[in-house]
Amino acid sequence: MTGAPLLLVHPGDHGVAVYARDMADAVRDVAEVRTVDAAGLARLPAGTSVHAHFTDRLWGDSPEQASRTFAELASRLRVSVTLHDVPQASDGQQNRPRRRAAYARVAEASSAVVVNSEHERELLREEDVWSGAVEVIPLPVELEKNAGRGRPDGSVGVLGFFYPGKGHDEVAEAAAAAGIGALTVLGRASDGHAAELETFVRRSAAIGVDVDVTGWLDDAEIARRGRAVSVPVIAHRHISASGSLASWIGWGRRPVAVRNRYVDEMAALRPGTLYPVGESDLVGALRHACTNPDATWHGLARLPMSRADVAQAYLGLWAGRAS
Repeated sequence: MTGAPLLLVHPGDHGVAVYARDMADAVRDVAEVRTVDAAGLARLPAGTSVHAHFTDRLWGDSPEQASRTFAELASRLRVSVTLHDVPQASDGQQNRPRRRAAYARVAEASSAVVVNSEHERELLREEDVWSGAVEVIPLPVELEKNAGRGRPDGSVGVLGFFYPGKGHDEVAEAAAAAGIGALTVLGRASDGHAAELETFVRRSAAIGVDVDVTGWLDDAEIARRGRAVSVPVIAHRHISASGSLASWIGWGRRPVAVRNRYVDEMAALRPGTLYPVGESDLVGALRHACTNPDATWHGLARLPMSRADVAQAYLGLWAGRAS
């Protein structure tokens, strides 16, 4: 398709790298596009159009290095970008200004800026990162076909990498108060947080909640385990956009989701797929969901913004940029 750039893909299991590869595949399903890896960038002629996905941890060892690497690339090539993990208060007093500056530099260097939610577009403005044009293209949800319900295993489940602020402590405390003695961490510790995960497991045991950490699982196995937990939960303290939320919905689950601006936006985008609750109502919601299993499944056969829909949205963006 005229105007479609090369799609930059990264190796590894970082969530943004996995997403960039998945979206490249989705775009290739509907249009002729090519990908390029980091090693191939140096061979591209000046001015070549490239679309990249940016989160600072994927591009460097520090926000400063990551944004410098991106800006150097964008000084030679025409780079549009999807921003992930947008800076916000949960970054803390030390990292928040550094990440703000890094993302501002990336946005300024880019030919077009994309985020995955209206919430993130507002964050860019609220954090004084970027006030220019921003395209919103939500994370896709692809429903698994012919996937039956798992046999409930009696646990509440939190999906994705473990890191402080992901909501694990809140879920464990609510589970204990609701009389649910098991919590499944579907995933592994985020890099640098293994010791904190071990501490969390001990802390949860002290309040009567047994934690099962699955570690890394392939796509088929994590979907099977995700369909087996009794109550899927999303309780991030702060959130940019959530691949975990999209995965739960894709597996047919209707997770209990502590309300925030992003959760409310996604509940409106795909009605019936979330069980939004206030933080003070989490205990009651877990208890209700555990005793009413049907409440944790959405039962929908079609949803807006599938992989194909999102691919077409990107193609429309690039075609408009080229015109």
